[in-house]
Amino acid sequence: MMMNDELTRIMADYQYMPLRDLVFHTLRRAIMQGYLKPGERLMEIKLANRMGVSRTPIREAIRMLELEGLVVMIPRKGAQVAKITERDLREVLEVRMGLEQLAVQFATERITEEQLAALCDASREFEKTVKSGDLTEIAEADVRFHDLLYAATGNGRLVQLLNNLREQMYRYRIEYLKSQEIRESLVQEHDSLCEKLKDRDLDGARTIMKSHIQRQEESILQGLLQEEE
Repeated sequence: MMMNDELTRIMADYQYMPLRDLVFHTLRRAIMQGYLKPGERLMEIKLANRMGVSRTPIREAIRMLELEGLVVMIPRKGAQVAKITERDLREVLEVRMGLEQLAVQFATERITEEQLAALCDASREFEKTVKSGDLTEIAEADVRFHDLLYAATGNGRLVQLLNNLREQMYRYRIEYLKSQEIRESLVQEHDSLCEKLKDRDLDGARTIMKSHIQRQEESILQGLLQEEE
């Protein structure tokens, strides 16, 4: 079970919500960010004590998480964090591939000098964070880089779709970034993408994005296979 300070930190972001929503979003984010691990049991009493609430909102949140596929009910064992499956991974990354390719196309056509400078600065910040070794901070820095890319599309509807997908991607992003080799390669990919956008090289930018997502899929699938052995 995650440390109390992490749970408290996440809860603070949702303190303005009604209790039921606070508990749901806190547990959901804890799963997405990997604080609650795949296969980990969700004990209602322990969670209620940690969060300072009754068992009722915990039970309701678990039921909602089950509907989202983030939690599964195991006979005689109760609720567990759902494991990442190959099918889930492929489906999410197929959608991401299509949306991010479109984002790259629009960004190549529309990115401003100010947006390009901000994107390149975000790549430098990501590199600094990689050196820190803090997995959560690295993931957040990667998200910020992609958010700036999305903003450069100038298409609010596309940004909304990508943001909706982002939370589903977070679980996979955390798994992917556990590898130091992957982290370092991402620095190069971010820099290369900045260069292609600067040159308005659509084919080059698309190639980088396609390779980026394919390598993510291959890396996570390899990790899943190792866990099964």
